[in-house]
Amino acid sequence: MTVSASTPPFVSGALPLLGHALEFMRNQDGLLRRGYREHGQVFALRMFRNPVAVLTGPENQKYFFTMTDKTLDMEKPYDFLATIFGKVAFLGSHATYMNQRPVLHVLFGREQMTKYLPEMQVAVQEWLDGLGDSGEMELTDEMNRLVQEVAGRCFLGPEVHARLGAAFWRDYALLGKALDPLLPPRLPLPKFIRRDQAKARIRRALAPIIAERRNGTERRADGFQLLLETAQADGQPLPAEVVDSMIMALMFAGHETTAGQAAWSIIHLLRHPEYRARVQAELAQVFPPGTAYDHVKLRELEATRLAVDETSRLTPSTETLFRAAEEDIVLDGYTIPRGWLVQTSTAVGHALPEVFSDADSFDPLRFSAERREGKHTFANITFGGGLHKCAGMNFANAEMTLVLALLFQQFDLELLTDEIKVERGLGASRPTKTWVRYQRKA
Repeated sequence: MTVSASTPPFVSGALPLLGHALEFMRNQDGLLRRGYREHGQVFALRMFRNPVAVLTGPENQKYFFTMTDKTLDMEKPYDFLATIFGKVAFLGSHATYMNQRPVLHVLFGREQMTKYLPEMQVAVQEWLDGLGDSGEMELTDEMNRLVQEVAGRCFLGPEVHARLGAAFWRDYALLGKALDPLLPPRLPLPKFIRRDQAKARIRRALAPIIAERRNGTERRADGFQLLLETAQADGQPLPAEVVDSMIMALMFAGHETTAGQAAWSIIHLLRHPEYRARVQAELAQVFPPGTAYDHVKLRELEATRLAVDETSRLTPSTETLFRAAEEDIVLDGYTIPRGWLVQTSTAVGHALPEVFSDADSFDPLRFSAERREGKHTFANITFGGGLHKCAGMNFANAEMTLVLALLFQQFDLELLTDEIKVERGLGASRPTKTWVRYQRKA
């Protein structure tokens, strides 16, 4: 491709053949922040032979999200995910997404959320009860198991979750291990073969449950039932094979990202005792032991919710999102040619000094009503934006708020690991192994 002089400027340090790919894998934040220092809010990377335009700053991020399905295509860059989960919801075409969108909105609507919150509380309390009175735990793995349990109880329902058992999560883990945006996803490699075998086992396990639910007369109030009953925009229910794919995609979207951010939320509070004291005072006042978790309590837990919001800004689990340019795009004085990849970066967008003061510090009160930093709709892009903004955002925030509330309500904790870094795999990022000592309160 012939690149004109008006294309976004490339960041320094590209290697022959590899471009910036190696540095992107090893030090993503450092690379992207260097791009901002060198060139401002729009710049470019080379990923092997593929040029990638990076858009940062609220207005450019607004373009990224509002022009998805117009000048920017979402389907092509995520073909590797569609190979695992199928072309459903955000992984399908624009027409597919719009047809299935009513199902997603009912699944995460206020009425259904009212039913999820008590189920969340049961799952989190059972986890806390299982910790005993004192001990040590590795936080990242614990959050992974806990969020799995919450997702299973809410999206599958307690009955289906129990029926599928541990085998479902073993197979689900094999799907996650096959995530690879670099290799062609249909190569006959061992991890891709295991992926396809696991997906087939999940479909076989779900098939009789779907048939029983659709043929039965008893209606259950869980997410699984909603997936079976809610009509798409065309008036038709989801086909059985799409229900399978939707479940797997929802588990990935909700579980992978929430687990990492829940762990980071706890870490940040343990590192900042002054703000933790504010949270503890709030819990003593509005959420003493035995309080039921509902929408009213969620609103009252303001200090706790702000800690979750600041965690999503400072250490988001989803750090980059990609699109493909469907036509030549003129933006911020540059031309992004058709065929280029286009991405956003929370490493830059969430740390812009003109948007967030002292951006590398944990400061939940920046989102308080008095300060209202980052009030631009597209300043915080942890959950995306526009038409494709994460449908499960409220579910994830409510879950993380509850985990913090119940954990710090019932336990004193001490952070044992000094150096904690961001572990970036092929899916969502998370903290590296983090050990915590806990003691149940009297």
